Amino acid sequence: MTATANRPVLVGVDASAASSAAVRWAAKEARRRDTTLRLLHACVFEGAPERVTDDSELLLEHVQGWLRRAADVAREWAPGVRVETSVELGLAVDILLAESPGAALVVLGSHGLGGLRGALIGSVALRVAAGASAPVVVVPAPAPRPDRTGPVVVGLDLSDSSEHALRFALDEAASLGAPVHVVHAWHGGDGATCQHDLETRIASWAGKYPALEITAHAVADRNPSRALLHAVPDARLIVVGTRGRGPVAGGVLGSTGNALLAHAACPVAVVH
Repeated sequence: MTATANRPVLVGVDASAASSAAVRWAAKEARRRDTTLRLLHACVFEGAPERVTDDSELLLEHVQGWLRRAADVAREWAPGVRVETSVELGLAVDILLAESPGAALVVLGSHGLGGLRGALIGSVALRVAAGASAPVVVVPAPAPRPDRTGPVVVGLDLSDSSEHALRFALDEAASLGAPVHVVHAWHGGDGATCQHDLETRIASWAGKYPALEITAHAVADRNPSRALLHAVPDARLIVVGTRGRGPVAGGVLGSTGNALLAHAACPVAVVH
């Protein structure tokens, strides 16, 4: 049993389409992991929290309505999944980062929760992905096609963070019964050597997952995000590592993570 076996899948919920897509994806993930799906909404009231006004009570009623509808959607998409709901007072980024150590995964829509309108990716998703203690999965809106049956794609470089990303990708693929495609973007070297080094590096992992189909491809590209996006157009999940330093709300992802979260058509997992 893994250390996260009994931890919930935590989802940030609001009334956006992206949030609904995140709930649907997370519900199936929670059922597959046989764990609880926790739906959370963050509220900010003007004035002191203890001074609840009629307006704030009305807002709470609306929020509880969102959560009930989100729970209904989760149960519809993943019958039998265990669902909990909660409303917390505070900023979404702060609350999600504070809650992340107790979660198996944090799942967010690509927009919503107070993100910037018109941006390619919401500011909450970027900041939580950069600073959360648990892996963060960002689900695009509209929701990914349910017929995506491609592999789990994972980016691998020379950092320790990519080793964590690889293990996460292998575990996910093993549970899904999906193949894994490992991508390493290189430039300024010899392609045959890079391919050999990549295959050597993943050989030990392949031995730990003998039932998995694992392929590896060293791609000549200065842009790792472009290499990952083009590697498998029908990927069901893209996984990348990050060198984030814990739950710092001002943390940032690298350019690869930012580009993937903005442009991927499938969910993207950011693993610390």
